[in-house]
Amino acid sequence: MEKTDRTYMVIDLKSFYASVECVVRGRDPLTTNLVVADPSRGRGTICLAVSPSMKALGVKNRCRLFEIPDHMDYIIAPPQMQLYIDYSARIYSIYLRWFSSDDIHVYSIDEVFIDATSYLHLYGMNPRTLGHAVMNDILRDTGITATCGIGTNLYLAKVALDIESKHVPDHMGVLDITSYRRKMWDHRPLTDFWMVGSRTALRLSHIGIYTMRQIAEAGSDRMQREFGINGRYLFDHAMGYEPVTIAEIKSYHTKSRSLSSGQVLPRDYNYDECLLIVKEMTSELALDLVKNHMLAGALSLYIGYSRNETGESGTGGHISIDEPTSSSTRLTSYLTGLYQKTVDPSYNIRRVCITFERLRDASCRQMSLFDDGTEDRDMRLQQSINEIRSRYGSNSLIRGMDLMEGAMTQERHNEIGGHKMVNTDRSDVNADHLKNSGWRKDIHSSSDRSGSPACNMDERNIDLIKKRG
Repeated sequence: MEKTDRTYMVIDLKSFYASVECVVRGRDPLTTNLVVADPSRGRGTICLAVSPSMKALGVKNRCRLFEIPDHMDYIIAPPQMQLYIDYSARIYSIYLRWFSSDDIHVYSIDEVFIDATSYLHLYGMNPRTLGHAVMNDILRDTGITATCGIGTNLYLAKVALDIESKHVPDHMGVLDITSYRRKMWDHRPLTDFWMVGSRTALRLSHIGIYTMRQIAEAGSDRMQREFGINGRYLFDHAMGYEPVTIAEIKSYHTKSRSLSSGQVLPRDYNYDECLLIVKEMTSELALDLVKNHMLAGALSLYIGYSRNETGESGTGGHISIDEPTSSSTRLTSYLTGLYQKTVDPSYNIRRVCITFERLRDASCRQMSLFDDGTEDRDMRLQQSINEIRSRYGSNSLIRGMDLMEGAMTQERHNEIGGHKMVNTDRSDVNADHLKNSGWRKDIHSSSDRSGSPACNMDERNIDLIKKRG
């Protein structure tokens, strides 16, 4: 039976990356035309964020630079991932003024779920008043506008955020089961709803279903026949049900653990060049194993081929390890063999993902009479590397292969999520390329408010502004 005696909030930071870039430039995030993208990667680079004013002009989030109309004036802000993390941490500290961390579930860098039930009586506020108070604190302290969804369960709060809050001036949506069915049952498209992707919507359209009302009318049994267990979730959500609580999310522990590393390569790599990348990634991930006192009992590899050459998306493989290990030497040997066995050398490669699976505590390691000392020797070496890097920086100690042409480790050490941590040095921007393709560089003095991380980063912010056609 659905419990309706709880109040949940979902707070999202509006166009977060773009808003931060506007704030550190002393500009209004809601009226400034700005995209977050790295122009040094070419006009085909994806925009990580688009400001609200550009969205209002029809520019889609996650578009590519060349897709933005030529007549539009806008700022291109190279991504600064560490800056966004710092702002996210500052905003999380604002949440902690109002709520216990036990009642907060961090969903992403710019979004949190909050169980606000017990705080309504504590502060003598209704849900709307409390939500606006938190939103106002965020705006006052950081200059960033937040949106909020409120519901009697996590799903309704998320739908209130994703759909209803976007169409009201106070950026707040409120739903219970009754109002959800009245307002949302006939809403289209289905992809606006949480957990309904384009493929799911396409499969639903094949059986004549285009709304939540139609899912509810189809019934749980039919949805399960079509989609398995996900069909049951679809039906529950169509009815407005979601029994999971934040307390249950907090107490959940997976049965198995894994470590993974993936990257999209900056260009097409041939077979031999990508093998170097696999070895680099394996060595780095092995260091993480040692740091976390873990051993890997299985490995998997995924290779994504260049779309320019084949219709095949990629290939991969999986192997189990008889004696779980954290040895970089052994792990590299296993993955090299798996790479040589599964990858087609005639295709160029753009994506690589490596996963260490069936992790167990290093204290559970079994000794072998046939051990040649490699395990202990590698562990001591990897522990030393971790200690040196912890003290002097990630690039203070590197391997010879990290200096080879095409190697990515040193560059990735200066990135977060595949993007630069900070952009105090813009010398990597090719001015001639920008000029030839209709771009120019403008330098603006930083006018951020006191205490902002921008004040400590650089005296100047270099904006890349698109010329008028």
